[in-house]
Amino acid sequence: MTATFKRLALAVLLPVLAALACELQPGTPAVGTNVETVVAQTMQALTPHPVASESAPALPAGGSLPHSLYFLNSDSAGFLQVYRLEKDGKTVQQVTFEPSNVETYDVSPKDGSVAYTSNNQLLLVGADGSGRRVLVDGGPLGSDESYITHRVGRVAWSPDGETVAFGYGGLNFYAIDSGAVNNVLENMIDASPGISILREGYAPMAYAPDGRKLLIAIGYYEGGVYAVYHLDGNILARSQEDPVSCCEGSWAPDGSAYYAASPYFGMITPGMWRLNADGTVVVLIDNDLISGDQIHYAQAPLLAPDGRLYYFYNTLPAEGEFVNRVPLYMVRSDPDGVTGRINLVATPFEGVNEILWAPDASFAILAIAPLPDVYQGGKAEVVYTDGRPGGTLVPFARDMRWGP
Repeated sequence: MTATFKRLALAVLLPVLAALACELQPGTPAVGTNVETVVAQTMQALTPHPVASESAPALPAGGSLPHSLYFLNSDSAGFLQVYRLEKDGKTVQQVTFEPSNVETYDVSPKDGSVAYTSNNQLLLVGADGSGRRVLVDGGPLGSDESYITHRVGRVAWSPDGETVAFGYGGLNFYAIDSGAVNNVLENMIDASPGISILREGYAPMAYAPDGRKLLIAIGYYEGGVYAVYHLDGNILARSQEDPVSCCEGSWAPDGSAYYAASPYFGMITPGMWRLNADGTVVVLIDNDLISGDQIHYAQAPLLAPDGRLYYFYNTLPAEGEFVNRVPLYMVRSDPDGVTGRINLVATPFEGVNEILWAPDASFAILAIAPLPDVYQGGKAEVVYTDGRPGGTLVPFARDMRWGP
């Protein structure tokens, strides 16, 4: 890690951006978030959005999605719920019906069941919305310490559909068949009378394709990093450097590494990294943020089955101190992220909040913000890597996931 990156890492004053911030302190804006953004996001969550698309089909005639698409949207009461778009790209079904927001969720690759959190509970429901049951009840949250010790947080479903990893005072695994819960890492708390400080907290992010490794976010009182938890041997391979736990990414098909990228410039470092399974980090796209005259931004890298790296990218002059949501080009390169880089689409995409790649990198689904101050979700647009015209899948989607 360069000296520049070390200096910027010290400035990351976030209780665990994107992953652990919502898990440990739900409803509390991250440091640096302005009031207007918080209001916009709150109004977005409370405002029902259309579920079905009335625009031209996003898929070619006779085409279909490779998997069903799950996403969050507001129901008629304004609560975030899980919805599923079928492979035909047209049929939408509501999956959850909670009296409060669904906060996090993941989908079983085996049968499309959904594990999710709402009202500080871990719940399970079938792909058709039936069979709802509570797996873990964290109880009421009434103090800062309870958010650290009893907050039911992020979930991640194993590739075989047999286990749900979830945050609850640490890293836990729930066995679907037996209902057994195994706590493997406990959050570390520095407690004194009247105050509790999180020294280290753990949240599951994404299983590797082999199911034997799990990307987790480690959150500190200030900042956070990614790490790889090895289920075989209960080994935690820590990253002592970038990337901070802020960034969209994906596992390599062979599970050897996790690719992460950041399009943010401010308290978060822009660039792209490869986090190897042993915890070592390779910087793929670096930035000299002190003396450099150009800043390189990247988002949503995918090492595709063809052996090439697909992601979104742009380079802009180093002007100003903070840059939010820069316009991004869809690009392809060699696995090093630099060699042979070409633009797959001639013009950049504005207002991108979220990106979900097709597993074969034939297209990406972009959640485009409906308003400049909305930073979660948006219109789900299909963009093909071969230049075919795409279109709108659904008018609004947030936290998109592939199902079976």
